[in-house]
Amino acid sequence: MKKLLLTSVVAVMVSATALAGCSSNKNANSGSDGGASGTPVNTASASDNKAAAGNIFELGSKPLEFTFYGNYDWYTMPNWGDDLATQWIKENKKVNVIPVQSGGDAKTKFNTMIVSSDLPDVIWMDRGPDVEKLRAADLLVPFDDYLDKYPNLKTWLGDAGINMLRSEDGKLYQFPNWYTNQPNGNSGYVVNKKIYEELGSPSLETTDDLYNYLKRVKEKYPKVVPFESGLAKDGAALDVLYSAFGEDHLATFVAIRGVPQDGKLTSIFTDPVFRESTQYASRLYREKLMTQDALTQTRDQYKEKVLNGQVAVFADSSPTEFGDIGTVTLKAKDPSAGYIMVWPIHKPGLDKNKIWPGTYGQLGWNVSVITKSAKDPEAVFAFLDWFTGPEGQRTIFWGPPGLYQDGANEDGFAKFTEKYVTDHENRDKLMSITNNFQWNGNTVYIDKSKAAFEASLPEESKNWATKWQAEITWKTQANATEYVNLLPAPDSEEGIIWTQLDDMFKQVRAKALMAKSDAEVLSILDKAESDAQAMGYEKLQTFMTTKWQENVKKMKGN
Repeated sequence: MKKLLLTSVVAVMVSATALAGCSSNKNANSGSDGGASGTPVNTASASDNKAAAGNIFELGSKPLEFTFYGNYDWYTMPNWGDDLATQWIKENKKVNVIPVQSGGDAKTKFNTMIVSSDLPDVIWMDRGPDVEKLRAADLLVPFDDYLDKYPNLKTWLGDAGINMLRSEDGKLYQFPNWYTNQPNGNSGYVVNKKIYEELGSPSLETTDDLYNYLKRVKEKYPKVVPFESGLAKDGAALDVLYSAFGEDHLATFVAIRGVPQDGKLTSIFTDPVFRESTQYASRLYREKLMTQDALTQTRDQYKEKVLNGQVAVFADSSPTEFGDIGTVTLKAKDPSAGYIMVWPIHKPGLDKNKIWPGTYGQLGWNVSVITKSAKDPEAVFAFLDWFTGPEGQRTIFWGPPGLYQDGANEDGFAKFTEKYVTDHENRDKLMSITNNFQWNGNTVYIDKSKAAFEASLPEESKNWATKWQAEITWKTQANATEYVNLLPAPDSEEGIIWTQLDDMFKQVRAKALMAKSDAEVLSILDKAESDAQAMGYEKLQTFMTTKWQENVKKMKGN
């Protein structure tokens, strides 16, 4: 999912990992300081809050219909009501959602809608400049008057998270997806179990260990890709490898094209960690230890190799998705096959507990905004708030009551049915569909539910992804909340610089990966630094530093 994502982002189930993989085991009930108390929402007090807030829209009291647009090239919303989960919502909550598709060209579609003033009721999109573009044009509905009347978002995200989402005018316009208060995420390294054991289960801890292991794989298994990079053009394994060469160096630094140093963002091209990790990746590529179509392959091509067991090691922002499906697929043919995960690789001499192959943000992945085209924006918000609450999450994640989940247990989290365990095939088919409706994911609720259930199962019955999330990935993802919303408006001077820099960075990284020597890698990065400064890199980083420091102050409550 979105640069999993995108996500994030961050799943319990094979087919749901794409979006839900961003989730984690977090505390549930937010206190006044925006933290989490570890107990589920008190439904009685929630009702009191609603009553005290005045008239409210009761979901299901009358029909609610609104249009929904996902602002992504890759996103196509399925028909609402065609699956068991949304059918139940449509029938029992009287909600109908009409999809507006991007047609594979979200940028053009988005701009056309603005120019024509023909906006859908809800837009699902990235946080940042495009949201502010809509807000500045007075096209969005603020949520502030709804927060106490419909308390799920306030309860589960908390005041601190809400304040981080507020726009410059102090109002809240964004409803977050997969927000969290504790670590989550799936980034890291997945290893082909059968190949690993056949090679004697050697140490796979350092970058030297990894290099030597990949060479052995290449020699003994000529038809296997030693190191699968995923979609390297989008970062993928390259970002994960970046983290291996520096303590507390986050993949986020690559994403924002800047490295924090003494309170300022500095050049990614001169960063010693970036330079060394780029040399390492280039070495793997030119020695044919890495996927040779790393920059051109599709997601489906990458998936096929993993599911067929044709890779020895693969790294990505969310490798648990294919690791999970691949393990199920391979085990069906050979019980000793499948995948395992290893603790994040690190350069010799570094502290392995300060290596972070992935990051998470308290604000989650993306957001939903309600436009002024909505006839009843409060009713739409009421639905979104229900959707992110316990009943909504149980339904859209595991289907309607009585199927794979049957309401809440004594702690308020999902109570699973026997069919949840026995009917894997149909359960996963349903979840592969509802995956595409998870617009307001509540990481805490989902993770608490699945973690409690998984803990009750014998080892051989535990879900593959959940096992490795608990043992490795959740422990090795860093909090990158302070680096959100740093990008300038696209039409500003800094925004134009960012667009130019971003395009150049992708080209430079591709050239560096295919360089013929370590020296050539450094030469390419040196030229990139010179070119970046000429286009205004310093001015851009000054702007982004200011935004970063503003985030730091907000997080401290200032």
